[in-house]
Amino acid sequence: MHPQTPAASVIIPAHDEAKVIDRCLQSLQDSGLPLEVVVAANGCTDDTVARARRHTGVTVLDLPTPSKVQAINAADAVATAFPRIYLDADIVLDRGALAAMVEALQTEEPRAAAPQVHFATRGASWPVRAFYDVFSQLPYVQDKLVGLGVYGMSRAGRARFVTFPDLLGDDLFAQRIFSLDEREIVDGTFEVQVPRTLRQLVKVRTRVARGNAQLAEEDPGAMVDDGRTTDFSTSTRSTSRALVDLLRRRPTLIPAAVVYVLVTAYARRAASRTSPAAQTWERDTSTR
Repeated sequence: MHPQTPAASVIIPAHDEAKVIDRCLQSLQDSGLPLEVVVAANGCTDDTVARARRHTGVTVLDLPTPSKVQAINAADAVATAFPRIYLDADIVLDRGALAAMVEALQTEEPRAAAPQVHFATRGASWPVRAFYDVFSQLPYVQDKLVGLGVYGMSRAGRARFVTFPDLLGDDLFAQRIFSLDEREIVDGTFEVQVPRTLRQLVKVRTRVARGNAQLAEEDPGAMVDDGRTTDFSTSTRSTSRALVDLLRRRPTLIPAAVVYVLVTAYARRAASRTSPAAQTWERDTSTR
């Protein structure tokens, strides 16, 4: 995207993202940073590839298999610069957020970074808004969340593993290979367009639950070489305690908490009916 020595490599996996890829790439250009941008189009049936190739300086891979993880690994293999930024095609960073990420990750220490997430609930149904009213206040989001559409790694951080494992949820993996003190939330925000309908929300949360279950069954030592003890297990108990504490402080959220609990329970049950190895991507189409 820029003839100068790149300040970072940006990896964008894209599957049928023709409606959003232009605004994503334009936001990177508007950052003013010299960037190496690699779009890994995978299994596209629309004009994502053609649209991405119209942007000067963007490397576009046209991969036949619709797999996000395989796309990320293919782009990683051709990218040359660090820090390494991983960005979903439907995410737009606000001005300054990318520069703050790059600055935070220009270190010899293993680090991960992301801007502050903002859940865009306008236009969503009441149950969806209620779910995110609670979800956004839980420790998973509040305690240095790295993921949900954008995250970056320093060179030393990316060196902790060879390739992304063939699992659902690259962001879940990235979140858990860094300790809390190795993660940084930088200045700036990015917006996540939440599902518009309850049906789409349940599909997305089922994918998350399936990814959590899948990751919990893996051996961290087989995927991460960092000399640390990495825990891929989930903790329902700690989330439950946090939810109780939240409702004690903000009892007006009790109706919303009912929605959160029901959606989460249903999603976990639905996820348990399929093998954790299932690679189906429950994509939210209501925001595209």
